[in-house]
Amino acid sequence: MPNRLADATSPYLLQHADNPVDWWPWMPEAFEEARRRGVPVLLSVGYAACHWCHVMAHESFEDAGLAEYLNERFVPVKVDREERPDVDAVYMEAVQAATGQGGWPMTVFLTPDKEPFYFGTYFPPQPRHGMPSFRQVLEGVEAAWRDRREEVGEVAGRIRADLAQRAAVYSAGAHNPPGEADLHQALVALSRDFDQSRGGFGGAPKFPPAMVLEFLLRHHARTGSEAALEMAVRTGEAMARGGIHDQLGGGFARYAVDAGWVVPHFEKMLYDNALLLRAYLHLWRATGSALARRVALSTADFLLRELRTPEGAFASALDADSLDEETGQSAEGAYYVWEPGQLVDLLGPADAATAARLFTVTAEGTFEHGTSVLQLLADPEDFAEYETIRARLAEARAARPAPARDDKVVAAWNGLAVAALAESGALLDRPDLVEAAERAADLLLAVHLTPDGRLLRTSRDGRAGANAGVLEDYADTAEGFLALYAVTGDASWLQLAGGLLDTVLKHFTDEASGALYDTADDAEELIRRPQDPTDNATPSGWTAAAGALLTYAAYTGSDRHRTAAERALGVVGALAGRAPRFIGWGLAVAEALLDGPREVAVVGPDGDPATAALRRAALLGTAPGAVVAVGAPGEPEVPLLADRPLVGGAPAAYVCRHFACDAPTTDPAELAGKLGTAVE
Repeated sequence: MPNRLADATSPYLLQHADNPVDWWPWMPEAFEEARRRGVPVLLSVGYAACHWCHVMAHESFEDAGLAEYLNERFVPVKVDREERPDVDAVYMEAVQAATGQGGWPMTVFLTPDKEPFYFGTYFPPQPRHGMPSFRQVLEGVEAAWRDRREEVGEVAGRIRADLAQRAAVYSAGAHNPPGEADLHQALVALSRDFDQSRGGFGGAPKFPPAMVLEFLLRHHARTGSEAALEMAVRTGEAMARGGIHDQLGGGFARYAVDAGWVVPHFEKMLYDNALLLRAYLHLWRATGSALARRVALSTADFLLRELRTPEGAFASALDADSLDEETGQSAEGAYYVWEPGQLVDLLGPADAATAARLFTVTAEGTFEHGTSVLQLLADPEDFAEYETIRARLAEARAARPAPARDDKVVAAWNGLAVAALAESGALLDRPDLVEAAERAADLLLAVHLTPDGRLLRTSRDGRAGANAGVLEDYADTAEGFLALYAVTGDASWLQLAGGLLDTVLKHFTDEASGALYDTADDAEELIRRPQDPTDNATPSGWTAAAGALLTYAAYTGSDRHRTAAERALGVVGALAGRAPRFIGWGLAVAEALLDGPREVAVVGPDGDPATAALRRAALLGTAPGAVVAVGAPGEPEVPLLADRPLVGGAPAAYVCRHFACDAPTTDPAELAGKLGTAVE
């Protein structure tokens, strides 16, 4: 019989709707029930594409005997971290502080007042590798709650006080935005951490550093640093040629389990692919790399083919696991890996040998049971032959059982996808990508934006969820709308972005310090108001907001928005030299601030080839964070276009900083020279 999760919109919660565990969603009534019964709360947090979440569900939450014990002694609460990043952030911070590590599934025991007192992640069904079984954990926690309640309360109180102290660090006072020296220190620190032989930063596991790549490309554009460009180029090529990149279908897996990008953790996330699409697009723009261009296009095509929902938005993820046809069991990577014999059966001996050489498929294999993850360590000598083989492999793979899709639509991640697709469509002459970006943005407006101008975080099948948007939803959606304005010239996108950013200033900003909170001032009260400026898998809401505020100020001349961006960037200076890998987008935004950013006003009739040529030259410019406005002279809705006349009756471009402009030009080549354009 389904439990209380049966009516959820989250695919992750629905995966648990038929568990014998009597799950509650995160809601006040669950904690009231725990208080009424005098029992602790088991909080279990995960997401639909999480491999170890599935493992623990099969091993423990589907066990009727364990579920009976759990239901009698606890109130179990299940949370999708992607629906409630605020809940996840608060308790993950506690887990990491207490254990030194984190991950999902996250397992936390709470008092009825939501205070955590015991933590963990995955627990096995039987004791192993020094870990207690999940049943032993439940028994130990239940005994402590029953026999040492006062001690439990003391632990919970200390943890809550520690979390409050950590939060105070970010709101202690305003700081100046980072300067030239701070960004140079960040580059030096990244250089020390750079993997010279394999690209990327640090060792295994290795995550794709999309936001750091954006910083490196912007730093090179502003300063001419060859070291910054080399790190970006080598990392981009290493990822593109490795197993983390899907050589058949495009797109990238979440991370590589090794330091050489060979074996991925196979889940594919919307946010990774949106960020990497934009990073490879900008890598191509900076260098003209044919590989970067191919990767950008194949990643865009992956988004449209495999993640686009019927409503036109983009689903959250593809699972790491799929059905292995040989064993009949679900297995990680089964959809993606190959054996030499499979190539022979499909292609015949001669073409199989070519395919094995191209994609590094060996008898020993690079993954489990002698299978290989496809790599493309060098460009093929014969691209036509390569494309024929790749297409045949892709067609055969499509007949395999596909990974499940989490078709929940998250506002923030769709905002990232809108920005990436809009830019890609404009720069790579793919109007269908711009159309896809507009359609996704329209879904956000129709389903996620409420009549009072507030955002809802998620939807599914065109039906909005109940969870309020968090800071990253407002910031990334605004970023997407601003990118749409730049490539379409439709001023309504600029106005919509301004409305979202006004909500950021009103409801998410500490007026005294300029610090930003992850949740609104009228959001549900947790044990602390979450606040984290560091960039991890995605730009933090804090740095994403700083970037969108700065861009909006460049279009409108708004001192209020620019000042808010500068104040928000103060924390970047504090982290630039110490942890640049975890403030990559903040560093990229700081590069734009130091460069101006440059404001490009292109005035001319719509549809005029001369106007289009100037617009293209402007969009291809590498100047960090440059904004591009295109319209008729004196466009009343866009301040950057005001008082910018045609020159001799011809379309013209003005390059400005803080609305102070150089002499206008009618020559696209001259404009390209002003903006550092590297490709045509």
